Amino acid sequence: MISIKTEKEIEYMREGGKKLAAIMNELEKAIRPGSSTLELDELAEKLILESGGTPSFKGYGAEGGKPFPGSICSSLNNEIVHGIPSAKVILKEGDIFKVDVGMKYKGFHTDMARTFPVGKLSVDAQKIADTVRETFYKGVESMKVGKKLNRYSKAAERYAKKNNFSVIQDLVGHGIGRKLHESPQIPNYYNRKACKFKLEPGMTFALEPMINAGTREIKMADDGWTFETADGKLSAHWENTVLVTEEGIEILTETS
Repeated sequence: MISIKTEKEIEYMREGGKKLAAIMNELEKAIRPGSSTLELDELAEKLILESGGTPSFKGYGAEGGKPFPGSICSSLNNEIVHGIPSAKVILKEGDIFKVDVGMKYKGFHTDMARTFPVGKLSVDAQKIADTVRETFYKGVESMKVGKKLNRYSKAAERYAKKNNFSVIQDLVGHGIGRKLHESPQIPNYYNRKACKFKLEPGMTFALEPMINAGTREIKMADDGWTFETADGKLSAHWENTVLVTEEGIEILTETS
């Protein structure tokens, strides 16, 4: 069942999305060689609480049977998503750093992720970071009221593959609202059996392409949370919470 948000609920999510985007902007300013991922996590939690929200991820139930300890997911280089912030993980020049952050505000969640450069990137690292961002926007450009959601999946996959990157199939986007993860699951590759329903105004989704420089295959790290590329090559991630409107797709977590 796909939830349709009321005008009041949309206003809560719109307000929360703006606040979350502002928090992501502040996190970006703090990303530099020598910073630990725990420092960034602590900053994120502070900013979320100051904004009147609560972290969506902290305490979230785990694949490994233990709650997620951070307010952000912090994933480096070949780590795809769900990296655990740590004082022992220090950013260094040339890393690509994925920050995924969610906030519950006035009873509704918004969720977003970015792939950031740490200092100057190699040509290959810069290309995958640029491509994942454009993969998101190419997918969104295909979405219209009355059209099937799987148009997003087809367009996102086409763009990533055109740029010689593989699209992860074991991790997906999702509906979002009162719950962090709502129906449906939204693949970033075309599956004719998935997301066949037509878009209606008031639907909200967290769309999040994840692409790899090598194989699309993934593996779980020993911590029971972090997903990594199976071949150790780079991965990139980009996510926004979006709203379907009669006029088009509104990105609720857009950063400047």
